[in-house]
Amino acid sequence: MKPQLLAACSAALLASALALPAAAQNVAIVNGKPVPKARLDALETQIKAQAARTGQPVPPEVQKQLRDEVIAREVFMQEAEKQGLQATPDFKSKMELARQSVLIGELFANYAKTHPITDEQAKAEYDKLIAAQAPAAGGKEYKARHILVDKEDDAKAIIAQLKKGAKFEDIAKKQSKDTGSGAQGGELGWAAPGTYVPEFGQALEKLKKGQTTDTPVKTQFGYHVIQLEDTRDAKAPEPPPFDAVKAQLKQQMEQQELAKYQQELREKAKVE
Repeated sequence: MKPQLLAACSAALLASALALPAAAQNVAIVNGKPVPKARLDALETQIKAQAARTGQPVPPEVQKQLRDEVIAREVFMQEAEKQGLQATPDFKSKMELARQSVLIGELFANYAKTHPITDEQAKAEYDKLIAAQAPAAGGKEYKARHILVDKEDDAKAIIAQLKKGAKFEDIAKKQSKDTGSGAQGGELGWAAPGTYVPEFGQALEKLKKGQTTDTPVKTQFGYHVIQLEDTRDAKAPEPPPFDAVKAQLKQQMEQQELAKYQQELREKAKVE
């Protein structure tokens, strides 16, 4: 084989070897311009991040459409550049806003990455929140019934009927305009007085077990006849286990820390 032919073959083989990795780095060639695979990777990462925030997986059909989307963007971008739209003031101002948004997003992402909330910090916050619920156990809960009507005279007539021996449940089912509790004979279940409007809660606290209000109780909803069935010491709700809320708690704490960081930057900035 002649030296010249050998050199030519070697050059061709070398060019082919180099072309393969280069082609693998592109998604496609659009109008002679390569579309780098990095764009597809970046778009896929963005889609997966959005899905993760909503707790939903990326559907397989969406992943298949990403390549077409990247190619379509290149086609549209080339046409926009052909029309010179990238030189317009409107485009430049929008690009500056986009640049700011992306850069600020990177700043906050970097802060979250370099200031992670540890499991120990999350556990300390969990214990603090659980301890804050303890005072609720010292309160009282009331089991009550009520009948709600529009007119005070109607409420007074109901009180008179009750004093004569009428059943509270029967009147509630027939006359209470609170249809939800009325269907249950006026039953409201167990609740702390503070969960009701002030006038109702205050009247409830004055009653003794088995007692009914002697006068109608006026609130923004109308006139109430209230009957107290029982009371009990309130118990703090059973907290969920730490492991069940750790991820959510850490996310909330990270958001709080990020908000503090943002405020610190604002306070340190010299604004004239």
